[in-house]
Amino acid sequence: MSTWNPEKDVDLLSCSEDEEDVAMKRDYHGREALLFVVDANLQTAGVDRLMEALNIIRTAFISGMLLNDKDLIGLLFANTKHSPLPLESTALDNIVVPDNCAVFLPLRQLSKSIVEHYLEFMGGVEVQFAKDYGLAEPDGCGRFDLMIRLCIELLEKCGKKLNNAKIVYITDMNTPHPTSSNAFQAALQKASDLEGKEFEFHVIPMVDDFDYEPFYKEFITLSRAIELDAFQVPDPQVLREILADRKLKQDFLRRCLGHFNFYLGNDLCLSAQYYNYFQRRAYPHKVQLLRRDNSVVSSKRVIMVRQLDEESQEITHEFQIKSTEGWYNCNLGGESVRISMNSINRLRNLHQPQMRLLGFKHRSSLPEFSYSKPSNFMYPDDQSIIGSKRLFRALWERCLAREKIAICLFMCKRRSMPRYVALVPVEAKEIGQEKAYRSLLCGDGFKIVYLPEAKHIRHIDMCDWNSAANSASDEGVDFFKKVIKKLRIDYQPNLITDPNLEALQSNLLALSLNFTSDSKGMDDKLDTTQQDKRIEKLLPDYEEIFAPEVEPSKKRAAKSATEGASASKVAKIDMDQIKSYDFVEGLIKDQSLPSCTAAQLQFILDQHFGVKVAKSTTKAKMIAQIEGLSV
Repeated sequence: MSTWNPEKDVDLLSCSEDEEDVAMKRDYHGREALLFVVDANLQTAGVDRLMEALNIIRTAFISGMLLNDKDLIGLLFANTKHSPLPLESTALDNIVVPDNCAVFLPLRQLSKSIVEHYLEFMGGVEVQFAKDYGLAEPDGCGRFDLMIRLCIELLEKCGKKLNNAKIVYITDMNTPHPTSSNAFQAALQKASDLEGKEFEFHVIPMVDDFDYEPFYKEFITLSRAIELDAFQVPDPQVLREILADRKLKQDFLRRCLGHFNFYLGNDLCLSAQYYNYFQRRAYPHKVQLLRRDNSVVSSKRVIMVRQLDEESQEITHEFQIKSTEGWYNCNLGGESVRISMNSINRLRNLHQPQMRLLGFKHRSSLPEFSYSKPSNFMYPDDQSIIGSKRLFRALWERCLAREKIAICLFMCKRRSMPRYVALVPVEAKEIGQEKAYRSLLCGDGFKIVYLPEAKHIRHIDMCDWNSAANSASDEGVDFFKKVIKKLRIDYQPNLITDPNLEALQSNLLALSLNFTSDSKGMDDKLDTTQQDKRIEKLLPDYEEIFAPEVEPSKKRAAKSATEGASASKVAKIDMDQIKSYDFVEGLIKDQSLPSCTAAQLQFILDQHFGVKVAKSTTKAKMIAQIEGLSV
């Protein structure tokens, strides 16, 4: 997310017209393609390393099928001796497969049959891989450039429009060819083809002490058109986690929730877009199944308009309409007014998605936690207004230097309610500070915090609400501040899973693929014993500051009738007594009316005051009414 740094940004105003048109016509639609390439040299270090690579792909297959089955996934093996045809052999009719390459799965949309075919292959891979595929002779090195050409051809001829295409090469070899060979230079030249096709190349090392220097550092920088010094050596373990966990999308364009204009004034605005920090885990759509064969029941909503005869109430005319052709009837002044759906949509669609700056406040005025709505991330783009990245960068730097937050009015999408938000400037963590791959999503920019109440935009003291009802001493408040600091932990969302979603996915896998998954649900939550040890030293101070806690006495369970339970409660006052008005006056004077039942209070109002009340009237209202009438 550092592309909008003015030192590295491209001035589109000074570029040619063709380059500007390309920048303005970026396409955010299309599918994601992921082509796995497994190096057959993994079997030389033992079958376990090859199985580890195939298990990573297995996890990516299953998570991709559960969450986004629209993506295209393919698999081929490199540096093999044999080249057996895939299960769908007709898919390679227009594709030339070079030697020492074997296509196991052409780029296809994930389905149950594809995953079952891959799981069946994994069942006998330990024995059959060396026989069916083998290793290229004599040194196990096939032509790397021909393998890249095959990958490009598979991506181009997949038959789908691609928005993001990635080639993932899984290997443990530092270089595909000796550095002094002609094949080494031919492999480097293929990097320019990837850069021209806008295909991303990723290498996933299966060893932690992988060396990028001999070949892959230069190849990756050439394919991405970046400087050689700008290459940063990634952590191999983090790369393997990213590849296996496809539930988290790393493509920022695919996670964009919408585009809008940010108005800093009446004549000054910039174009921006907002994102989720993490992709939401959507549940599958609910379907109905027939009991006899488990087939899906397809339903269709139809809107029918019928005209009835006023006398016979029979249908005289009937026709079908679209959902946009419906209407609402309102009775105004004795006349029926018809409002069409198009009129309602035009009324709700008065403004385009936008954000308007209202002012600035100090960062301390914002509460530390806001539970109104999950926060979003704001990022600029020059898609509609050129120069938005530079203006956005300037605003972010000034807010960060002065410790200010921007209070804005934000309408995220059409037909939505405007919300008050606070733009909080955030900084990216330093490289190497945290190795968790989920931290790679957090960069420099503004965090959009939704304000739950209008008081956040007024000049009020944010601490007034806490002083009225707080009866604890200052010493007790300071004590529990220490306790809260001891209980704080680093929030890592990858350690907390949704138990309902995990159970649902386990049931789907058991039903479709007939195997059980390792679903632990909330078993991976943090250990509370460590927190208990942290606050154990503070317990003596707690007993000195606060009075010892007294355990409330437990109520005995009610006895049943067979165990000699007492009879139900009876009224303390007889009906014969309340027939006397003098006795009722004594009850009012002694404030003993609550001891009467609801039926007795109704009798008092009816007999002595001539007022009849509904049976649903509460005792408190009847008592207040009796006391008011007796004055």
